[in-house]
Order: sequence, then structure tokens, then C-alpha cells
Amino acid sequence: MGRTNPTYRDALRAIRDRWDDFRRALRNRDQPRFDQLFAYAREHADASGLLNHENPLLPALFSIDLEQEARLEEHEKRLDEIEASLSDSQIETETSGSK
Repeated sequence: MGRTNPTYRDALRAIRDRWDDFRRALRNRDQPRFDQLFAYAREHADASGLLNHENPLLPALFSIDLEQEARLEEHEKRLDEIEASLSDSQIETETSGSK
């Protein structure tokens, strides 16, 4: 017997196809961003497929949220490092200027 449900990757591909007119209507600068969102969803296709949710768009959106949260954490960490470096530089400048 064959599968009764399409795979999650098939469902995700079908969602992407349904959104194709929307993508084409986007400005050129936004089309790569749109594509990236679906790339994020594909990165979690294995976990989403295990969920076997009746609406495959929901796990896709959650997958996108997970990837964006990871990127946000990465940017916050980099910002903290830059701020610490600037703070250290400012302290060194103040210390050497007071001598």
C-alpha cells in the first residue's frame, strides 16, 4: 500500500507553489527574503513531518520562527561582544588619558 498522506516536504512544496504569485508580485529586493523563509522551513522538515499536523503551514511558520530566533540570538551575542569591546576601549582611553 502507498502512503495516504503526502510527505511534509511535498506539502511544503505545494504551499510554496501556492504562494508563487505572491512572490512574483513582491519587489525584487524582497524575493530573496521570501525564498529564505521557505529555506528555513525546509531546514526543519524532518521534525515538521513527524508532527504530521493537519495544516502543514503551521509547522512551517514555527520553523521560520525558530530560525529567526536563532539569528536574533546570534546578533544579540555579536552586539554584546561589540559593546564589550567598545567599553574596554573606552576604559583604556580614559585610563591612559588620566596618566
